[in-house]
Amino acid sequence: MAQETSRDVGPVVLLGPPGAGKGTQAKRIMERYKIPQVSTGDILRYNVAQGTELGVAAKAVMARGELVSDDLVCEMVRLRLKQPDCKRGYILDGFPRTAAQAEWLDALLENELFDNPRPTRAWPIVIRLEVDYNQLLLRITGRRSCPTCGRIYNVHFQPPQVDEICDVNGTKLVTRNDDRLEVIQPRLAAYQEQTTPVAEYYQRTGRLISINGDRPMDEVTQQIFRILEDHHA
Repeated sequence: MAQETSRDVGPVVLLGPPGAGKGTQAKRIMERYKIPQVSTGDILRYNVAQGTELGVAAKAVMARGELVSDDLVCEMVRLRLKQPDCKRGYILDGFPRTAAQAEWLDALLENELFDNPRPTRAWPIVIRLEVDYNQLLLRITGRRSCPTCGRIYNVHFQPPQVDEICDVNGTKLVTRNDDRLEVIQPRLAAYQEQTTPVAEYYQRTGRLISINGDRPMDEVTQQIFRILEDHHA
């Protein structure tokens, strides 16, 4: 394990629709290699809460009901990536969302490669989790959680022993609003529209690695670890 925690991992970009398992895989990468997850949502909230110059500007934009511009988001990301905990690598969460942001990230990393004679950060390793659309719907709409203990079930793949009842404490299971069919279908369509250009950008640069996200979670994790370790072998 000591080898993993001293290994240079570099930037990792996980692409995949809601329900593909990105969150689970990101946590496992963080635990194994002790690198941070850099979330644009977290960075934005932090800057707004701290009242930084960027946070004040972003807050004003959001108060008008507008989207925070690429310039503001990219500058927040740049400052976050300069922090010491990102030195060996990091997982980007919610970034890049557009092809323009992907190009910006490449330019940032390219400057670092030239500025640093022994760069610790290489090009992003871009891994796309591919999951069948119908499988995604079953994964998401089948999710149920226990409001008492937080245990997660899936009525199709990991059902409780008694229909809609928690095995642990007998509480009636609930469906999150985000997991309802009428909510998830527009989310999946929006993901497809936003992320396809990002995937196409990385495909053109020869850096997109697609893996089958329909396989068991542990198998997907092991494949991701192999990709990361082969990349820096």
